[in-house]
Amino acid sequence: MPLLEEIKKTTEHLTGWHRPEPAQLDKLVRKSKANTYLFKDDGLIPNNPRWPVIIYRRAVRFPRDLDPAAVIEDIFQRNGWQDSWRDSIYDYVHYHSRIHEVLGVARGSAQVRLGGDKGRTLKIAAGDVLILPAGTGHQLLKAGKKFLVVGAYPPNGTYDECLPNPDEHAVGVRRVKKVGLPRKDPLFGTTGAMFRYWKPVR
Repeated sequence: MPLLEEIKKTTEHLTGWHRPEPAQLDKLVRKSKANTYLFKDDGLIPNNPRWPVIIYRRAVRFPRDLDPAAVIEDIFQRNGWQDSWRDSIYDYVHYHSRIHEVLGVARGSAQVRLGGDKGRTLKIAAGDVLILPAGTGHQLLKAGKKFLVVGAYPPNGTYDECLPNPDEHAVGVRRVKKVGLPRKDPLFGTTGAMFRYWKPVR
């Protein structure tokens, strides 16, 4: 048995939590109004000139017998958002210039700043899902002890981590403009709000 599967089985045994069955996933996603935030280039953080951040509030249900992080991982995976990880969010401003990112809150709550130092501070909590288009500055400001996030990425794009550096800003801007649309919304597949707010470039 691969090491990762052994770790998952051990976690299930110790916590009593289990991964969801594929047939359960539709019932674990709630219909949620999309909140959108479009941030301007501030000279250090390019943000995204075309597509807004999308936040679904309390969009994922967590039954007591299921591992909440596994629920989010499997929903993202089903919709083609891969390379998932479990952790917090970095406490310094950063962005990804070559790929979009989705963050799902599995446990706890936190305050985050989106858009860079001139952006917006928001509170996020368990069940919230944030879709960050390439270029979006993001940073953890404050978090509870239980705060846990699952992150994932669409298959088109290359992971990178960029800091607010004026010497690299122009390169970041060029890279952000080249990142294409994902094929599916990480929560709702082909019917998500992403297709309403993220339009193809003409």
